[in-house]
Amino acid sequence: AQGLCPVTCALLGSHRALSLQGPSLPGQPGQGKKIGHRGVDASGETTYKKTTSSTLKGAIQLGIGYTVGNLSSKPERDVLMQDFYVVESIFFPSEGSNLTPAHHYADFRFKTYAPVAFRYFRELFGIRPDDYLYSLCNEPLIELSNPGASGSLFYVTSDDEFIIKTVMHKEAEFLQKLLPGYYMNLNQNPRTLLPKFYGLYCVQSGGKNIRVVVMNNILPRVVKMHLKFDLKGSTYKRRASKKEKEKSSPTYKDLDFIQDMPEGLMLDADTFSALVKTLQRDCLVLESFKIMDYSLLLGVHNIDQQERERQSEGAHSTSDEKRPVGQKALYSTAMESIQGGAARGESIDTDDTMGGIPAVNGKGERLLLHVGIIDILQSYRFIKKLEHTWKALVHDGDTVSVHRPSFYAERFFKFMTNTVFRKNSSLKSSPSKKGRSALLAVKMPGPTAAFSASQLPSEKDETQYDLRAARSYPTLDDEGSSLIRG
Repeated sequence: AQGLCPVTCALLGSHRALSLQGPSLPGQPGQGKKIGHRGVDASGETTYKKTTSSTLKGAIQLGIGYTVGNLSSKPERDVLMQDFYVVESIFFPSEGSNLTPAHHYADFRFKTYAPVAFRYFRELFGIRPDDYLYSLCNEPLIELSNPGASGSLFYVTSDDEFIIKTVMHKEAEFLQKLLPGYYMNLNQNPRTLLPKFYGLYCVQSGGKNIRVVVMNNILPRVVKMHLKFDLKGSTYKRRASKKEKEKSSPTYKDLDFIQDMPEGLMLDADTFSALVKTLQRDCLVLESFKIMDYSLLLGVHNIDQQERERQSEGAHSTSDEKRPVGQKALYSTAMESIQGGAARGESIDTDDTMGGIPAVNGKGERLLLHVGIIDILQSYRFIKKLEHTWKALVHDGDTVSVHRPSFYAERFFKFMTNTVFRKNSSLKSSPSKKGRSALLAVKMPGPTAAFSASQLPSEKDETQYDLRAARSYPTLDDEGSSLIRG
């Protein structure tokens, strides 16, 4: 780490300039407008708890550079229960110390939660310490310009591999409590669409604590997402706002999906089955932890639309000449998450899919889907009870997006497997089952021919996928009362 710190430091000087010019900082009207702890200062730079984005990025990179390098000198060993509760702390004075380099920022303290446990989790996903360091510390972090309504700040690493997100104190606390059970589950089955947490850190400066989590990146920037959805399986007020729809890359919601994609997204039988099994397992895990209000983030890359766009542009632009590089971490792509061939050391061949799940829309256009479950750190027990009580008074409780965990999981799973994703037997799956774009072999009468009603999946009418049959475990119910099913 000591070797990497000077590199990191050299780059930090340029961060201030970079972050002020980057794609993210909206020096637009609405300056000074706060959402949660996120705001904008007089110069137009994003702030979090009044700390500028560039300062936060610098502190994160210095801190991770130190803590990961320091950890590499410690011998490998099994993770013990107490490892989940360790918090390591290091002070970074601006003039530097015998352990830390000098820097341009105010003095800060950097805390690393459960360092040995997270090292083990990173290994589980095939992330080597030097790759983790290089991704996070060697290039400037890129602030995401459409961070959503949560009030969190989001950064993505230059190589597209990791997302860094600020989290509230309650969420960080909940993740700490969740770690032993969550990763027991992950160990048994790394094929999951649940978020993969690679590190939890805290930057302490000027009396403020800024907690950040490092996660897998579901939507790689090198793949153009023609459509983006945040889906919960609820219909109450689940439509993108007028303001959201005016954005260059809006995030649509459940009612938009039902309206704009009534035929759903069609998958071949094998892929559909793998996706259903993964979602079923994930929903049962979330329910067992009494977690809810999570969403499925869905990015849709339309292959045929992309080809039409390229033809209308004429010659290939220079950006097309550089072939995009896929993500390196194991199980990080949507296809690996549901198929998990990488568990046996096979590399899933994603040259032509960039790790997306091949699908077809109602017009017969070929798609690649990038999916993952997000926002799982909202513990129903701590945060959401009140919200449901008052919402139920003003609206039919069953459609409110915050509901008791068993009902929430059931409704989420049904919506995904009956409305969003559909099985279509006329789609051939790839013989190699290695994630190659199977849908190139779809036989269509014409490029724009829509599926007829008879070709829509019969499962829509016959098989209602639900979680009931899969439930065969006791849930974590403190009160001892049995869960009431909705």
